Amino acid sequence: MSNVRIISKAAITEFSARHRSALEPLLHWYVVAKRAAWRHLKDVREDFAHADAVDNFTVSNVGGNKYRLITIIKYRWQIVYIRHILTHAEYNEGKWKP
Repeated sequence: MSNVRIISKAAITEFSARHRSALEPLLHWYVVAKRAAWRHLKDVREDFAHADAVDNFTVSNVGGNKYRLITIIKYRWQIVYIRHILTHAEYNEGKWKP
């Protein structure tokens, strides 16, 4: 049963088309997140130990720290918005920040 609504899986597909090794770990994240019932960051960390709050975003390390999945989580409504998927190097540039 799905608890969390994820917007949008297309971001995973598009990023994985350019970075094929990202597909499997991103789909793993997607499946776990869909089944989650996250109420707080600590709940996210139970599934993804290295998830961190950065400003209004939740940033998860994916694929053995090769990629960063940047989301906005609306816990009250159980909605996760995928804002960016970046390589480690792209993330470090910081251009994704508002």
